[in-house]
This record gives sequence, structure tokens and C-alpha cells, in this order.
Amino acid sequence: MIIVMKDGVVPGTPEVDQVVQAAARYPDVSTEVRVIEGATRSLTEIYLLGSTSVIPQAPFEEFPSVERVIRIRERYRSIGRHEGQVEALGFEYRGVEFSQDAFHIFPGLCAVDSPKNVEAMFRALKDFGIVTTRAGAYKPRTSPYDFQGHGPDCLSYLFELAGKYEQKVIAMEVTHESHVEEIAEALEQAGDPTGVIIQIGTRNAQNFELLKIVGQQDQFPVLFKRGMGITLEESLNACEYVASGGNQRIIFCLRGMKTNLGDPHRNFVDFGHVPVVKRLTRLPVAIDPSHSVGKKVIASDGLLDIHHVTAQGIIAGANMVLVDFHPNPEEALCDGPQALLIEELEHFVRDVELVRGTYLERLKLRKELGS
Repeated sequence: MIIVMKDGVVPGTPEVDQVVQAAARYPDVSTEVRVIEGATRSLTEIYLLGSTSVIPQAPFEEFPSVERVIRIRERYRSIGRHEGQVEALGFEYRGVEFSQDAFHIFPGLCAVDSPKNVEAMFRALKDFGIVTTRAGAYKPRTSPYDFQGHGPDCLSYLFELAGKYEQKVIAMEVTHESHVEEIAEALEQAGDPTGVIIQIGTRNAQNFELLKIVGQQDQFPVLFKRGMGITLEESLNACEYVASGGNQRIIFCLRGMKTNLGDPHRNFVDFGHVPVVKRLTRLPVAIDPSHSVGKKVIASDGLLDIHHVTAQGIIAGANMVLVDFHPNPEEALCDGPQALLIEELEHFVRDVELVRGTYLERLKLRKELGS
């Protein structure tokens, strides 16, 4: 059961204490008070955990400080929308808003390879007014002999260049709890010039100990990539591990499913699940067309497949796009064949803006027709 308090009621106030004390009268029930950053406001929610099926709602609804009481009927206790009764989560990080209404593109390097290429990438992003990027320092790979990323050796120049070219947020994968500590230390040593969203890659989608660690820290938001070979429900439950640890700043990313049904693409594109995830959860939803398609091929209309699948996700309401770019793909140490070129950035950005505008027009039409 979730008890949503009215605006302005914060933890530690008599109003919250009164509700907690009322809940304590019921056996086998514990309470947890959380401050939730909603899409439009910050609010206090009190979670009643345990045997709550027999607890009546009416006594809690009578408190003047309570806005509403929600009986949880779905598995996703922390991240679920619970039949639309709770607000979508949103948060601001480094001056950038992330919510189910916001939209951002994160073009960048799948894997950091050299200061020269990082600087060329960041310079291009600044020229287009883009302040969000991706850059991989740690790279889990299928083969133990493939490039695994430069790790902490590249963090100092990566963060320095991010500050120089005004990149506010970098999405960066981690594969071990020590990586979180290394990123935090490198940021501090560099003078905190940028922000990092910790990315849980598809290979770690069910690394529950890692999910607990990133859920228990509150310095970095978390971008969770759907597991490549597990169900949507299993992936959402993995996000629940993060949220139950206390970190509610989560973005769910669709990146394609591992199945030969998607051939000749690298993965089966699952961007039709964008509205599904937004309906089931309170989380912003990202898409990763580069790792879904996995190659740079041109359709009969002259557009790249990556453009087409990106459009599919955005027209369905995606809030964020991760996409691989590289100044010199032949020098890339990871996924070079799928990376777009710097000179292709303008086309990609303008195409994305066109599709996002169309999505917003679709929302206006719905309101106009009252449907």
C-alpha cells in the first residue's frame, strides 16, 4: 500500500509521523518513507510493507494531510504506475531534466579510445548545442580477448574534455562496484566538470549484487539496459532492485532482443515496448538504435536503418536516444561498423527533431479530439 501525502508535507513532520504511527498498529507491517521526484512536483510517499491486504484504506484517507491511498496490485512496488494512480518519476541532474515528458539525445563513443577522438566528438556536440553524450570506459565483451575498455586510465582526460566542451552528462557503463568508486574519485580529482549516469549494460541486467550497489548510492542516476535474452518483466524486476535500494533516479533503456528473428539486424528491435514501459512504470524510457541494428546499412529510400528504428522509438514516445558516433570509425576499438560519422550528425539531429515534433503533434491531436 502507498500513502501519498499532499504537497508540502515532508518527512519528519507531525503529519507524516501521525500516518506512520497509525500504520504501526497493524501487525506484520513496516513503513518506509520516501521523497519522490515526480514529473511535475516533489512529494512524500509512505510505503506500507508486509501483510497489507487486510488493512482498510479509509482510516488513512481520513487524514487531512493525505492526498490518496493506493493499494498495490502489481509486482513493481517502487517503479510501477499501479494502474495509473501514481505520478511518473522525474529528476533533474546537472541542470538536465529526465522524465516521461522530456527528450534528449546522447550521441557519442561506444568506447573511449583516444583523447583525439574524444575531443573531436565533444567539439562536434558543442557546435550543435548538445550537452549530453555517451562514452564507454569499461566494456564487457563476449570474448575475453576483445578490447575491454581503458577503464580508469581514460577518465581524467575524458572528464577534462567534457568540461572543456560543456558536456553536462555522460552515460557510462559500469560492470563492477569498484567502477562506481573510480568514477567518483576521477570526477572529484578533475574538479567535478561534468555528470555521469551509470549504465547497467545488458550483460549485467541480472547481476543482482551490482544492482543493489548502484541502488544504494545516490551520487549517480542509473540507466538500465533491458537484458538481451530475458523477458520485459524480468528486466523491470531488475530495475526494482535498484529502486528498492533507495535510488529512484532510473532510466529504462530498450536496446533490442537477442534472437535470430531480428536478422539481419544485430538484435530484434523492441521499440514497440516504449509505451508499454511508460504505462507499467514511472520511469523515463530510452532507446539504443545502434546496438539494436548493429550495422550501418542504407534502406531503399536512402535513409539508414538506424534512422528508421530511431524514428520508431521516438514516434512511440521515447525520452532519450543513445547512439554511436565516431570521428574515425576505422580507429574504433569497439563497434566501429555501426558508428555514424561526425559529418552525419546534422542529418541525425534534424531527423530526430522532426520525428519528436511529430510525436508532440500526435499528443495535441489526441487532446483536440478528446480521445
